[in-house]
Amino acid sequence: MFRQITDTVFASPQIGTDAIAEAKAMGIVRIVNNRPEGESDDQTPGEVIESEARAAGIDYVAIPVGHGGFSQAQVSAMADALATADGPVLAYCRSGTRSTLLWALARAKAGDNPSVIASRAAAAGYDVSPIRQLIDMFAAGN
Repeated sequence: MFRQITDTVFASPQIGTDAIAEAKAMGIVRIVNNRPEGESDDQTPGEVIESEARAAGIDYVAIPVGHGGFSQAQVSAMADALATADGPVLAYCRSGTRSTLLWALARAKAGDNPSVIASRAAAAGYDVSPIRQLIDMFAAGN
């Protein structure tokens, strides 16, 4: 269920409380929820995931991303969530795509090569082409 993007970043579709033990066993130290609350009736509420994660000793951060796109604040928050984690991070949303795209923008903002970003996302089964122009802009410092 968890797709590895880098040595320390994983993306996933919506997780439930049963995924917390798996994340803990993998050494995940922070879970980033990129799904807005109430997006669908079948999603596990963020507060439930947060409670279970914290009980397992895993940090939790919510950076909800709707279907309207990504803001500078969301990109900065994701960059911070990744940079300040003392180990592997699991980011999730409905399918894992928004989490991967937000990771890609955060890494581009940090100056990573856009082609490497795209390659890592593709190896995990995600396509960053819908935001490739934004990735290039962030990487160029614009």
